[in-house]
Amino acid sequence: MQGNRYKRVLSARLVAWGRPDMRGYGQSGKARILPDHSQQSKRVVAADMVRLMDALGHSTFAAVGHDRGCYVALRLALDHPDTVSRLVVIDGVPISEALTRCDATFARNWYHWFFFAQPDKPERAIGADPDAWYGDKARPDRMGVDNHREFRQAIHDPATVRAMLEDYRAGLGVDRAHEEAAATPPRRPALRSGLVREHRHGSP
Repeated sequence: MQGNRYKRVLSARLVAWGRPDMRGYGQSGKARILPDHSQQSKRVVAADMVRLMDALGHSTFAAVGHDRGCYVALRLALDHPDTVSRLVVIDGVPISEALTRCDATFARNWYHWFFFAQPDKPERAIGADPDAWYGDKARPDRMGVDNHREFRQAIHDPATVRAMLEDYRAGLGVDRAHEEAAATPPRRPALRSGLVREHRHGSP
């Protein structure tokens, strides 16, 4: 879920694999916005993945998540332990853990978590000039020409931008609440799992 960097590894090792866009992202459907942003919660998106894989004929499967997708993969394993056979979380810790460890360095380097969670203003800031907002973070030589074209289409679509921001709003609210309502420390799914970390300055 999310990210193209690991495509060759997965292709070499897995017989069948899928790389779905989460709801709201890319050309995926846009859910009706709810006051608590739960339409974009990781619990709801994880349930989407279970339904998708079941429709494709897979009652069990391995889950690999990167960036925002890693939170969905983790929730998928926690909520559906009999469905997820293996779990790989790439560059992520539970949202509640990141917020607990949050300090000035994290807030400075990961300010977008908190800005994107604000109402309305992020949509206006990004929508004023989407290409300038994302800048060098998204280039065709890094992403590939086709991926970059789809990315630009997405960031110029107000409904997609809104849905992506709703992901962050859910993260600081309902997703955090779901994690904190679980056992302490969070229960670990009884499956083979792994964590891959990328070093990014200021990450928790």
